[in-house]
Amino acid sequence: MINRKVVVELMKSGNLAHDQVHSMLQPFGLTLQQFNVLRILRGRRGAASCLESITHRMIQRMSNTSRLVDRLVAKGLAHRDICVDNRRKVEIFITKKGLDLLKDIDPVLDTTEEEITSSLSNQEMEQLLQLLTKLKSKINT
Repeated sequence: MINRKVVVELMKSGNLAHDQVHSMLQPFGLTLQQFNVLRILRGRRGAASCLESITHRMIQRMSNTSRLVDRLVAKGLAHRDICVDNRRKVEIFITKKGLDLLKDIDPVLDTTEEEITSSLSNQEMEQLLQLLTKLKSKINT
């Protein structure tokens, strides 16, 4: 029974954190998934990314990554280029507007993350990270 309690508490905690970050992003006009894609693109530091790579790195992997990127392109936050070497490959980049938006979001996200984790000491957060990493590695095998 303890197994079920652990899994249920993990899911509840994850949902609470998800909801808080989702609410924080609403004034910026982004969904959590769009925000995740922008952060992945920013992490590429100007290098191209492809849909498969983005999908692989997403927190919530989904089959509609192409639609997410389409929405970001429509908002001017990302752009697509056809690869010069392989016309079937599409390269995706974050735009300056996307980088500027993330720069505006970063301090608000920092505050939100501090609020979410405020009941934990640094040592407890380190321990929780180790335990979650251990759980995740077992699930992914």
